[in-house]
Amino acid sequence: MSLLPDLAPWKASADFRRLWVSGLISSFGSFLTFVALPVQIKDLTGSAAAVGAIGAVELLPLILFGLYGGALADALDKRALIVRTEAAQGLLSAGLLANALLPHPAVWPLYAVAALSAALVSVQRPALDSLLPRIVAHDDLPAAAALNSFRWTVGGVAGPAVAGLVVAYAGLGWAYGADLVTFVVSVALVVGVAPSPASHEAAKPSLRSIAEGARYAWNRKELLGTYAVDLAAMFLAMPLAVLPFLADELDADWSLGLMYASIPAGSLLVGLVSGWTSRVRRHGRMVVLSAALWGLAIAAAGAVANVWLVLLLLAVAGGCDMVSGIFRAAMWNQTIPDELRGRLAGIELLSYSVGPTLGQVRSGSMAGWLGVRASVGAGGLFCTGAVGLLALCLPALMSYDAQTNEHAVRLRARRTAGSAPGLAADPAQPS
Repeated sequence: MSLLPDLAPWKASADFRRLWVSGLISSFGSFLTFVALPVQIKDLTGSAAAVGAIGAVELLPLILFGLYGGALADALDKRALIVRTEAAQGLLSAGLLANALLPHPAVWPLYAVAALSAALVSVQRPALDSLLPRIVAHDDLPAAAALNSFRWTVGGVAGPAVAGLVVAYAGLGWAYGADLVTFVVSVALVVGVAPSPASHEAAKPSLRSIAEGARYAWNRKELLGTYAVDLAAMFLAMPLAVLPFLADELDADWSLGLMYASIPAGSLLVGLVSGWTSRVRRHGRMVVLSAALWGLAIAAAGAVANVWLVLLLLAVAGGCDMVSGIFRAAMWNQTIPDELRGRLAGIELLSYSVGPTLGQVRSGSMAGWLGVRASVGAGGLFCTGAVGLLALCLPALMSYDAQTNEHAVRLRARRTAGSAPGLAADPAQPS
């Protein structure tokens, strides 16, 4: 039984390969900025609350543009939407670079760019997520989710680790400049992806179409469970905003880049042995178990005083988050019809983006009230408790089976018959 990643999507789809490489390059650069931005705010203000406020300014754009971005993804050409938002992200990186090169950099542009970047990601991500089922065979979607998560973690490991060194020894401008270059390369790769026009059954962007997607999600309790579990895990146990202060408290300033890299490093290790995930049927149970273990690992990281143990526990947490992400994505991609995929991807974006965003506010505020380590530890315990309660309240999530779920069976049949909207045929089927 092979544990190595399943490469079937990579071998079968040239568009998947282009998007995978583009995403790897872009995520590497984005993680450079992800580390540099809070470090710059910390240096300019010296306030944990000011760092946590990054999440506050990102919250409204994530909510508004995430929902509308999902409707746009259903109504417009997905490839064109991805190209335009990626180019706009590059312009924001140029703005951060220009501000960093000033003799006295201002704080407000950092918050402005964080808000605008959140809006662009919210528009782009539903298009990326809803494009995946069009370019990958139905039965290969769990493998594609694992490969995409693995790609993200490679950037997550390399980006923060390099960023810590770049910021410390070369300066913030180099981090922002490198991010700008990665966006240029990423745009050039995405341009080569085949156009992906709207399905003829897709609704035009409107409040009514957004509400239609929300009703569908509400009626699918197993999907609702994936959103709720991830939202709870990220809101209650995401410690990223206070890591600069945790490194200071442990007298290990040198470890900041490693702390940021530890969570994606754990995810990377799981990705390297993700072949087993394609053979799991009870996806909902794996989502619940891995989210609960994520909370316990974060709680333990807040309780120990040895920096190496903290790094190890953050890596364990990252591995658990990777498992949760793989099975959430598999459930979404294998059960949601094409004409609703963009709007549901917008709702998914809220579940895995609003949670960390609010989590930054929670962890920063609680750190100012109770202390940094107490903020981390208590958040992890609250997370595990909340996940357990959600599992009890949403039995459909625990009973989900990828082989027998009615929505998965229906979509598999449509893909195999080549009747899914927007698809000529399942890419895996011979013509």
